Amino acid sequence: MTFQFEKLLVYQKAIDFADDVCTATEQFSRGYGFLVEQLNRAALSISANIGLT
Repeated sequence: MTFQFEKLLVYQKAIDFADDVCTATEQFSRGYGFLVEQLNRAALSISANIGLT
């Protein structure tokens, strides 16, 4: 079962963006763990907020 917002192009692009951010932050050094977590949460929150509307 899919939800209506999952069909939106903006939602799909937000998911792609979150994937790209996660991939990019994998290469950060261990000393930047706090920044990696914050960037990943921020990127994921975009798609989460689209699903809430």
